[in-house]
Amino acid sequence: MSQRAVLDGPDILRALRRISHEILEANEGPENLVILGIPTRGVELAKRIVEILEAIEPNQSIEFGILDITMYRDDLVNAEREILETRLPISGIDNKVVVLVDDVLFSGRTVRAALDALTGYGRPKQVKLAVLVDRGHRELPIRPDFVGKNLPTSVAERVSVQLLGSDGIDQVVISG
Repeated sequence: MSQRAVLDGPDILRALRRISHEILEANEGPENLVILGIPTRGVELAKRIVEILEAIEPNQSIEFGILDITMYRDDLVNAEREILETRLPISGIDNKVVVLVDDVLFSGRTVRAALDALTGYGRPKQVKLAVLVDRGHRELPIRPDFVGKNLPTSVAERVSVQLLGSDGIDQVVISG
């Protein structure tokens, strides 16, 4: 199986910085902003975005959370499901701008599950989507608001985001 790295650590950091600036610009600042990571790698990316946002706006604390979507997945029928932690800000999500963060956008089913899960916790003012990689091939009418990199791929290829892998290096790899 052939494999090639398409983004390295500095590329990923640049993409996250750009996404962070775009989030602040679209929201006209950090007020009423909640960043929610979708497990697994979306959580780490969301943490990094929060760090960048707080560096840009040093007098603001950006609300961060984790949104488990396991029970809302429609592609895990008859599969064993390990329930992960959902951790929302104490202030909740009502009337806030929620930015869902994930690593790769492919079919759109993960995002659909996240939207379903989110409705059980309140009613945000607005929900936006930030992804590190958009590889296309959508099955649902879902479009990201903030994208680190558009990577046209074939359906047979696999895109893997490796954050601090066994070698301590961040990278995005296409295999197939």
